[in-house]
Amino acid sequence: MMKKLPLTLAAAVLASTLATGCAPLLIGGAMVGGVSVATDRRTSGTQLEDETIEIKAGARIREQLGDRVHINVNSYNRVALITGEVRNDEDKATVERLVAGVENVTNVMNEVSVSMLSSLTSRSNDVVIQGKVKARLIDARDLLSNAFYVVVERGEVFLMGRVTEREANRATDIAREVSGVKKVVRAFEIISEEELARITPKKQ
Repeated sequence: MMKKLPLTLAAAVLASTLATGCAPLLIGGAMVGGVSVATDRRTSGTQLEDETIEIKAGARIREQLGDRVHINVNSYNRVALITGEVRNDEDKATVERLVAGVENVTNVMNEVSVSMLSSLTSRSNDVVIQGKVKARLIDARDLLSNAFYVVVERGEVFLMGRVTEREANRATDIAREVSGVKKVVRAFEIISEEELARITPKKQ
């Protein structure tokens, strides 16, 4: 008999696979990121720009490099995070150049590994880890889980989002405690507690 996922983990996996607000584009892989539009701390215009960045970047990479690379492009607040694998430094530089040239990209984080392309088993494991991290963030009552954008590549967790220093530290500690996580990379845009109060919708 197949075991049922814990409710929070199931919800996290479902959110990561069905979210339409900011679903990360993967080239040759499975989706391992995403946040909810309703509680996103970006403006709706910025969310649309991020989606467009991912689509355009993916199209350019496919056109130039085809399936000889495994690249994931995730954009948050116009900062493009590139993860995945390429077989040589030249392709890594090409990927960065293509993404940086996309309209509205303000910064590029090139975390691409020069190595053999990851296996389907590795990518599936990343999806499981991403679900666990999301579940832990959901369970943390002192955090708004949807403020975080979670990307996992080869067991390395990349955390993005517009968060305070307190939120960033708390989320980092949570991610580090998840089994299977090899490394946590912080890619946050740090905001003040005052800024957080200003952008947080007032309760009716």
